[in-house]
Amino acid sequence: MPRPRSLRRDLALGFSAGIVLTWLIALLVGWTILRSEIDEVYDAALGRTADRILAIEEIQRGTPGRSDLLARMIGPEGQVLFRSRHADGALFDVNRNEGFSDAGNMRLLTLKTEGGGLLQVAAPLEERSAAARETLAGMLLPSVLLLPLAFLGVSWFTRRRLAPVDDLSREVAGRDARDLRPLGLSDLPAELKPIQRAVDQLMAQLDIALTAERDFSSNAAHELRTPIAAALAQTQRLVAETRDPAARARAEGIATSLRRLSPLSEKLLDLARAEGMTGRDHGLHDMVPVMRLLVSDFDGRVRLELAEDPAPIAMDIDAFAVLARNLIENALVHGLPPVVVRLSKEALVVENSGPPISPEALAKLTHRFERAGSQKRGSGLGLAIVETIAHNTDASLHLTSPAPGKTDGLRAEVRFKSSNE
Repeated sequence: MPRPRSLRRDLALGFSAGIVLTWLIALLVGWTILRSEIDEVYDAALGRTADRILAIEEIQRGTPGRSDLLARMIGPEGQVLFRSRHADGALFDVNRNEGFSDAGNMRLLTLKTEGGGLLQVAAPLEERSAAARETLAGMLLPSVLLLPLAFLGVSWFTRRRLAPVDDLSREVAGRDARDLRPLGLSDLPAELKPIQRAVDQLMAQLDIALTAERDFSSNAAHELRTPIAAALAQTQRLVAETRDPAARARAEGIATSLRRLSPLSEKLLDLARAEGMTGRDHGLHDMVPVMRLLVSDFDGRVRLELAEDPAPIAMDIDAFAVLARNLIENALVHGLPPVVVRLSKEALVVENSGPPISPEALAKLTHRFERAGSQKRGSGLGLAIVETIAHNTDASLHLTSPAPGKTDGLRAEVRFKSSNE
């Protein structure tokens, strides 16, 4: 079994190799420059030796010297045996102690001869400063040139090695409560595998919990329909048979509550079905007949406008029917008829008239049991069901109030994804 990749080991080895490689390159470049400087120093020393010989000859012949090396020799009695043409006596008189010393901008060497005399030689300090500057530049130049390359190399290496971290982050960030599949990443470093396992376990637990919640809502709504219908029938019979006005009024109140409870159970069942949808139906279905059938159920309170016939849409027919019905019912309950419905292969638009809704309330309309302050009878689940179906079928819901081109009303638009996306 191959050993799993380790992010810690890869980074340590990579950085170490990069540091060693950069150091070797810098050492090679520095050695090349330093070798050139050493050659210059030795060449200069060789040149000065020749200059000394020439200086002695020039002094003896009395010809002008060309060397910047100054020299003076004095005998045991203090008499000057020879001196460079441009040598200043005050320069050599600064220090007659044997050894090296500085005199202004000159470096002075004093040696005692066997006869008790002195040999003094002086050279400008500028040459030493120039050599030091060139040597320092030779050492710094490789670093200046290699540091940007080192930074680029570190950036490229870390980005490459940390790519699995970015992949894992994007995979986790792209998930929500409706997408609880295990993370599909296989080639992860050893340090990230425990994180992937923990996230997969958490998603599995969430899936179990949400499935149980949806099953409970679906089963509860389904099982409540028959008892609610039976209770409503018994209450209506009680209203018809009782002669006591007070008892009849209480029975009518119970019947009214049961009538409101019945559609609520239907909406809860629709919501549970919508939450259980995964993905979208990639097959194209003509939704015009479905839309015509739905509109016919509302007794002329809905005006259907078709941009084209047919209107192929990549969505399950039952899901589209639940989505469209909830949009139309919401527009009728909370607005004024007629409700205008426009259908094309790109979008379904439902528009009504009525008081405009504030942006703050509009942003909350897709929340469960949200009525935006409306006192009209409704479950508060219609737009939540529409939003859930739209999300699970790769469509998008957009709410606008006032409706475009009007001063009132609400426009709900569901945009569908094209079949080739």
